Amino acid sequence: MDENRKKVIVNEILYWKKSRMLPDRYCDYLLALYTEGSQLKEIKKHKNKMVLYLANLIFLLLIPISALLIYFTELSIILQTAILILFISACIFFVFYFSSKAKLMHIPIISAALILLMGAVGLVSEIYPENQKVLYAALVINCVLWLFAGLKFKFQYLWISGTLGCFLIIISIFV
Repeated sequence: MDENRKKVIVNEILYWKKSRMLPDRYCDYLLALYTEGSQLKEIKKHKNKMVLYLANLIFLLLIPISALLIYFTELSIILQTAILILFISACIFFVFYFSSKAKLMHIPIISAALILLMGAVGLVSEIYPENQKVLYAALVINCVLWLFAGLKFKFQYLWISGTLGCFLIIISIFV
């Protein structure tokens, strides 16, 4: 069959699928028939990318939600901590579960790191409001975690952030 004619037929089938003129399974069958199976692989890749982009958007939205939760609600510190642990666990689960399937794992990692930092600062500020040494210790622990995670997983932005954070904390302590 002529290549132009195949292209016209495939576009027409895609239009039918989009406008729901035929059931999806019929359109998928016809697409597989006319494209010899190559069109379905492209559609699956496109759907997977859209799911990953949507998931990354959700993880980006977890950062301001966490900030609102910590600083602008009257929830108890135990409930705030539990919700933040749930957010961090979701980020880490997404990273490990989908790491072999996708290359867009940096946003959940960054979200988890920032939520952990906000949670640690919020928790320490609530429990020890007058003790700055405990706050500095919590910040250093976060930066050291970032540094080691960056070195272990070879994420340059994490170890640079961890090193720079430790350096800035040390400077602010002695100045």
